[in-house]
Amino acid sequence: MDSDSIPPSISLQLPVIDFSNQTLKPGSSKWDEVKADVRKALEEYGCFEATFDKVSVELKKSVFEAMEELFDLPVQTKQRNVSSKPFHGYICHNLYQSLGIDDANVLVEVNDFTKQLWPEHGNKSISETIHRFSDQLLELDVMVRRMIMESFGIEKYIHEHLKSTNYLLRMMKYTTPLDADVEETKVGLPAHTDKNIITILHQYQVDGLEVKTKDEKWIKVKPSQDSFVVMVGDSLCALLNGRLPSSYHRVMMMGNKTRYSTALFSVPKLETIIDSPEELVDEEHPRMFKPFDYKDFVHFFHTEAGRKAQSTLHAYAAL
Repeated sequence: MDSDSIPPSISLQLPVIDFSNQTLKPGSSKWDEVKADVRKALEEYGCFEATFDKVSVELKKSVFEAMEELFDLPVQTKQRNVSSKPFHGYICHNLYQSLGIDDANVLVEVNDFTKQLWPEHGNKSISETIHRFSDQLLELDVMVRRMIMESFGIEKYIHEHLKSTNYLLRMMKYTTPLDADVEETKVGLPAHTDKNIITILHQYQVDGLEVKTKDEKWIKVKPSQDSFVVMVGDSLCALLNGRLPSSYHRVMMMGNKTRYSTALFSVPKLETIIDSPEELVDEEHPRMFKPFDYKDFVHFFHTEAGRKAQSTLHAYAAL
């Protein structure tokens, strides 16, 4: 069933987990408490809402203003945002457009991005804002991944796991057609799971994110302006032998408001092989997926068969 024909969603609060506590360090009792909450929320929903005050209100406002400036650039300027990796550069599709920055936690790479758009001088202010934002969100990503791997008893792989990923920041703008009925709901982005490890999403001012629950209900995610939504992607689901579901989600636009959002993706490097460690395979949990090359998996996603599949991961790698 496609996004357009699915019944209306219901409102439900995702579990809210606080990562702002100064004592949140591996080995502490607070760490173990939050780790248990993270696993429980991800087993149930594949995602949760995270509060993380390391990213200040002022910084989020600066990122929002930077996005407004970036998306106001002429189309031919935005089209200079290109990447050697498929679908990592500028994308424009119906109501949706986005700009991508590979290695957004590295200032030199962010400077390269602004120089794509402003070849003569770049944009120092926007570069520094985006770099600071990405670098601080990376801390949340690492904490969550460390907690997940500890929770499943595979923490000995954490260093190797972190080394096998890069970070992509995507800035997104959703608009509704000028002739849209104010009350009409439009599909901003069709239902999908992300292909990467973890996605950390932030909605600015206008909601729209919806998540599908285990019992096939769509729920509207209405996080506070201060929080982030942390989602499991297909690669993490496969790595954990299906122990955590990847979050099946979509963006729905209500009325005629423009929606901005950011997403930081921890992405396997293209040569990475995704394979469940032996510790997660037993009689109760037989191996669910064949080992696969992340690059080939992403390529499959962009084929007709990959796009048609409700679960790209199961269509590509299920045993």
